[in-house]
Amino acid sequence: MKGGSRLLWFLFSLCCYCVIINNNGVEGSHKIHHEYQCVPDTKVRQVHRTGYHFQPPRNWINDPNGPMYYNGIYHLFYQYNPKGAVWGNIVWAHSVSRNLIDWEALEPAIYPSKPFDINGCWSGSATILPGNKPAILYTGIDTQQRQVQNIAFPANLSDPYLRKWVKPDSNPLVVPDVGMNASTFRDPTTAWRVNGHWRMLVGARKKHRGIVYLYRSRDFMTWIKSKHPLHSAQNTGMWECPDFFPVSLYSERGLDTSVTGKNVRHVLKVSLDRTRYEYYTIGRYYPEIDRYIPGNTSADGWSGLRYDYGNFYASKTFFDAEKKRRILWGWANESDTADNDTAKGWAGIQTIPRTLWLDKGKKQLLQWPIEELNTLRGQKIQVRNQELKIGEHVEITGITAAQADVEVTFSLPSLDKAEEFDPSWVNAQDLCGMKGSTVQGGVGPFGLLTLASEHLEEYTPVFFRIFKAKGKHVVLMCSDAKSSSLRTELYKPSFAGFVDVDLKDGMLSLRSLIDHSVVESFGAGGKTCITSRVYPTLAVSKKAHLYAFNNGTEAVTIKKLNAWTMHRPQMN
Repeated sequence: MKGGSRLLWFLFSLCCYCVIINNNGVEGSHKIHHEYQCVPDTKVRQVHRTGYHFQPPRNWINDPNGPMYYNGIYHLFYQYNPKGAVWGNIVWAHSVSRNLIDWEALEPAIYPSKPFDINGCWSGSATILPGNKPAILYTGIDTQQRQVQNIAFPANLSDPYLRKWVKPDSNPLVVPDVGMNASTFRDPTTAWRVNGHWRMLVGARKKHRGIVYLYRSRDFMTWIKSKHPLHSAQNTGMWECPDFFPVSLYSERGLDTSVTGKNVRHVLKVSLDRTRYEYYTIGRYYPEIDRYIPGNTSADGWSGLRYDYGNFYASKTFFDAEKKRRILWGWANESDTADNDTAKGWAGIQTIPRTLWLDKGKKQLLQWPIEELNTLRGQKIQVRNQELKIGEHVEITGITAAQADVEVTFSLPSLDKAEEFDPSWVNAQDLCGMKGSTVQGGVGPFGLLTLASEHLEEYTPVFFRIFKAKGKHVVLMCSDAKSSSLRTELYKPSFAGFVDVDLKDGMLSLRSLIDHSVVESFGAGGKTCITSRVYPTLAVSKKAHLYAFNNGTEAVTIKKLNAWTMHRPQMN
């Protein structure tokens, strides 16, 4: 059979029976809707489905798993429910691509089948071993309802798509120690090698402390737990989906996960089960003692730096050896109800893959959509030197506003009217909720009204507001879903983050990827990123509009704006 036929046969056979999963006390991240776990969708609703983001034809997806580049092909595995549009019945779905844009779905690579994973095949990572042999490390839920760490290998390395994977009976490789919480022990990282020993991390918690336990191995099969964790932080809760990788101090090029040295810093990212967002730190890894010490330029806790200040979770990076870059995948869940997800027949997308590197100031990471995305750009329009006075909004016409890529640079003639910044405003999301796009300011709010209806009954504003503090300016970036839909039952947060940017040149840039029910935005060249999921009722398809606006008393100018209609890739 062809790949698509095999996938359909697998899903058909899986759907011939349905076992409702009961976690029996196993702690996980997802609200369980037993009544919907195995509800087959009769017809997938196309309204709000994305045009160029990664998603399967139907059903639920969550964490990106084990992304890798191998022998000319990109692989993405992901958590998938083949039987319904809510979390449950999870398998490792598998898609392949030659350009990270066009994807072909294969049959699932890993699914519950053995005592060490019979109750679940949860997240994990891929590592390329010596001899160019891939391996997957993943969390299984065993017959005792413990979270254990397992390994799988390709059944046939001569198959360029690596369709079949085998799980040795010697699994599990790692089990929770006596005294450890066996239901908070999951998501092994990509392994790295130092002085002949492999290392990997497993996320966990001890009471309220988030932990990444460190394990070592010579042969990748026998793993010994280190006497101390690589790192931990108090009052952060369960650390899911940890990721640990090096970044260059002096180059934007990515590094293989095993690289260490004086010209390298390391990044530790964790996903916070309690808050449903992530944070990362940049610091030094000392391989001789296997310790990671974060730098002092950001918080090591809930208020720390984030890849994305919006709907973005369970992220995973990999090193692209072909183009020497580190690429970031992240999951954007729905903000809709389980009833509506089931009715429409699908839930969850992966955000556009992003290239990631260390900022020149060495205090944070920068992110930008992969260059291959530009191949989808179609009809283009341009705006130059368009002044926006107080209360003005100017429509950007000539493109498909519901499926677009927009890059704009704003010129700020003066910052004199910037509002005073209150030092108590430490939470950007609260501040955005208080000072939204319709609240008049001095310099800002200004930006874009995306997925807008003709008369602005609905719109998702992505905007900046500038404040003046002692000796500096403070830049707030918002992606505010409050006005995104006339529907009242939706989750419509005012996502926001502060932007660490120098405004001496009077310029501030924004890029927004607009795709029917998602708006991914990149402020100041990728310093602050925010993803919103929205569900307009009026601003859909050809009835969606795009505007640039200014609600500040100080005029701002669109120095340049380029916008493109985005074509659809081949998507699974």
